[in-house]
Amino acid sequence: MTLKHPIHVLFLSTHNSARSILAEAILNELGQGQFKAYSAGSTVTTEQRPHPLALEELSRAGLSTQGLASKRWDVFAQANAPHMDLIITVCDDAANEVCPVWPGHPASAHWGYADPMKAPGGERHQRESFKRTLMLLRERLEHLVSLPSTGIDRLVLAAHARELAQR
Repeated sequence: MTLKHPIHVLFLSTHNSARSILAEAILNELGQGQFKAYSAGSTVTTEQRPHPLALEELSRAGLSTQGLASKRWDVFAQANAPHMDLIITVCDDAANEVCPVWPGHPASAHWGYADPMKAPGGERHQRESFKRTLMLLRERLEHLVSLPSTGIDRLVLAAHARELAQR
């Protein structure tokens, strides 16, 4: 079955404050209507917010931070949630957790990234880690959006996303 545009992509991490937030913002910029990105986490609390360094790095890269918020992944498993075509875990913890059953059984892939918040050596090293993570995510996402704009199906999307995990 050919996917309709935009292709909905959900990025998952544990706290939905760094890597998944970066990926959501990057793909929404690069996707230009072909892709629509969302992000969520498995253990998000009501007080959880996107990490200030993530927001700072996105702004520094010229990417919008408007509307970015930390949220639990179960909001995307509800009947009224947007239908996801692809789910990408961006941290190893989230990849090893039992996920909700996603409506429509979307394609999935795992892109493991080190947690930039845990970079040793203080805030300067954390900033460098956020910048590096943003750059690596952008590189993979540029490849993802380079898929043909018509005729893509779930199997092609899944295969391409999994192939990008090897880069």
